Amino acid sequence: MANSEISILKRALEREKKARKTAESLLETKAKELYDASLHLKEANGKLEALINKKGDRIDSAFVNIIDPYVVMDMMTNVINMNTSAKEFLGFDHTKEEIQLSSIVHPDYIEYTAESFQTLLQVGILKNYSAKIITKNSEEKFVNINASLIYNENGQPIAAQGVIRDITKEVEIRKLLEDQKKQQDIIVENSSLGILLIVDDKIIKANKSFVELLGYSEAALKKRSIDDISSLEDSNLYDDLLKKSLENDTKKFSIVRKFYKKNGETLYGKTSMSTVLDSKGNIEYSVAMIEDITREKEAEEKIRASEERMATLIKNLQTGILLEDQDRKVVLANQKFCDLFGIPVSPDAIRGVNGEKSIHKYKNMFSDPDVVLKQIDQVVRRKEVATADEMELLDGRTFERDYIPLFSNGEYKGHLWSYNDITLRKNYRKNLEIQKEKYGSIIANMNLGLVEVDNDENILMVNHSFSDMIGLPTDKLIGKNTEDVIQLYEEDREKLKQHNKKRKKGISDSYEVAVKVANGEKRFWLLSGAPRYDDAGNVVGSIGIHLDITDQKHLELQKENLLQELEDSNKGLQEYAHIVSHDLKSPLRSISALATWLYDDYKDTLDENGRYNLKMMQEKIEGMDKLISGILKYSTVNNDVLDSTTVDVNEVIQEIKEIIYIPEHVRIKATQTLPTIKADKTKIHQLFQNFLSNAVVNIDKKDGLVEIDYKEHSTHWEFSIKDNGVGIPEEYHEKIFQIFQSIGNKERSTGIGLSIVKKIIDRYEGKVWLQSEIGKGTTFFFTLKKEIKNKKS
Repeated sequence: MANSEISILKRALEREKKARKTAESLLETKAKELYDASLHLKEANGKLEALINKKGDRIDSAFVNIIDPYVVMDMMTNVINMNTSAKEFLGFDHTKEEIQLSSIVHPDYIEYTAESFQTLLQVGILKNYSAKIITKNSEEKFVNINASLIYNENGQPIAAQGVIRDITKEVEIRKLLEDQKKQQDIIVENSSLGILLIVDDKIIKANKSFVELLGYSEAALKKRSIDDISSLEDSNLYDDLLKKSLENDTKKFSIVRKFYKKNGETLYGKTSMSTVLDSKGNIEYSVAMIEDITREKEAEEKIRASEERMATLIKNLQTGILLEDQDRKVVLANQKFCDLFGIPVSPDAIRGVNGEKSIHKYKNMFSDPDVVLKQIDQVVRRKEVATADEMELLDGRTFERDYIPLFSNGEYKGHLWSYNDITLRKNYRKNLEIQKEKYGSIIANMNLGLVEVDNDENILMVNHSFSDMIGLPTDKLIGKNTEDVIQLYEEDREKLKQHNKKRKKGISDSYEVAVKVANGEKRFWLLSGAPRYDDAGNVVGSIGIHLDITDQKHLELQKENLLQELEDSNKGLQEYAHIVSHDLKSPLRSISALATWLYDDYKDTLDENGRYNLKMMQEKIEGMDKLISGILKYSTVNNDVLDSTTVDVNEVIQEIKEIIYIPEHVRIKATQTLPTIKADKTKIHQLFQNFLSNAVVNIDKKDGLVEIDYKEHSTHWEFSIKDNGVGIPEEYHEKIFQIFQSIGNKERSTGIGLSIVKKIIDRYEGKVWLQSEIGKGTTFFFTLKKEIKNKKS
């Protein structure tokens, strides 16, 4: 807005303010006078009727206490009586001349006066009747009259009384205000500021600048309140400002509002609110002047955000910060600074404190306070950057202090102190030196050979153990290249190069090499290499730990030879078992055939004892055959490669039921549908067949029952086979899984079946156990791992 426009607007507003104050003062005075007059009217009304009828001089006494002009007239508007104030105001004296009030009404108000008189007759009271009259000395006066009728005993109006108030000045002021308003309208409409007239929180008028500012038409704005088109960041602040403004003379305040434009954009407006109150102290209307400060607000927000970030940074710094101005007064401090020096108040509480004087309060914290104070004075006097000054405290702490002078356009503005507690760091350095000496001694004398090289494999450091391992003194190794002093065999040279490349990439690993040492002997080393970094994190070399594993290597070779011999021996034993099985079964079959022939040829000749002996011979031959087959199976259980196929356990059980002997009184059933597993079907078949074969022949109950059940675990299958047979004594619970161990009928059992079961379960990394009660039955439990490595045992 131009300065001239602002000046005009300010002058107009100032005139308005003075006029309104004058009007308000007059209104308050007249309102008080009117109130007092009304009280006297009530008091006098009861006496008026008698006084009017008597028309005596005593009527004057009824108006002695009425200050405003007071008139009593008959129904034809003729004055019956008036007080001294009325005489002075109108210029007439009713005791000297006849006065008809209707005759002094200005011609422009005669019709309005007649209508008002009719209202008085109908209602009995007339409030705030305003008109223009002409006094005796021809002055035109604007008056405000409050009147009421006076009734006789029969309730008939016989006269009227009224209080006259001179409002000429008020009317003149009102006209002046109207003229000023016209001027203000011109100013408002042409102002570059957005201006709103608000009544009862609704926009009554908006100037051209505000319309252009938001993009709404004035008609559209009149349907809204200021809160509909804007918002406040802090409504409580607005309420407080409004309240304070109403309590003081200005009735003005300013606040920033966020306005919403018609196109969806927003702007920030500095909103100056001026409030006008009515006679009762209520807000009559408000004027809002809006200045677009969006750019300033955005810039302010950026500055504020920057300041907040800086304040947050300083607040959370683990460094004590103290900012002093050029007079050594504290401008800013953070909590860390207070904590370091044990200052018992918040950082805000020490703002403005003289830092030079305050340091004397805390000087006794230092080991040598005089030196510390002298150093501070010298640093401040020089006004040069000083860093890493160490200060020893009596409690054992050590502070590191930095001093940074602050200049603006070459002028000294103050300085910044930063304090760090470096006690731990200092102690760490001290301990590091001790540890360095300690571990240096350990490294020098440990049994492991240590070598440190650069990126070109030049030896920087070796310990005594490495020197002994390679058979060369330390001075013959330092500075030499590893290729020149470590003689590798051909097969390991390329391996060493590949691992060295890994070091440069930051990779650590271990590997074995064969080395020819100084005396020509072949030795085996285990190398553990790791990259070595500089302070910037760059690989600058590597460190290698060397362990002589020659003896272990020889043991490994012996172990491999023994394992090979054992494998060859096992193969031989397997072949021998097959040969023995075949060779033993051949004569058994011949003996079995001869026994059968003897029985068939001589069964009629032999007596009962002879026939019995031949049958016993056949059973023994059958048992021998089973024993040989069992031994063969037992010997080959661990030698086969396990197949891994999908095995439906339900089908396996059905196949077993079809091939084994099951007594008529025994049933085999699954309590639920059994799972399909990944395993070697032959081994699973052997497993369940041995369990079921043992179960069905050891049931002495009339109704024999064998139940198969399972549970699934995360890594294993768990199966159970339960029978209601004779039971197994507890002392046999472990023995029955050993080869050639059995209970019950020795004629039927070879003592191999459950040992085969145990070996199969072991191959599946499972367990087998049982629960049994004599006379009630036995339950065998076993687990099989879901996934196993396919290998021979």
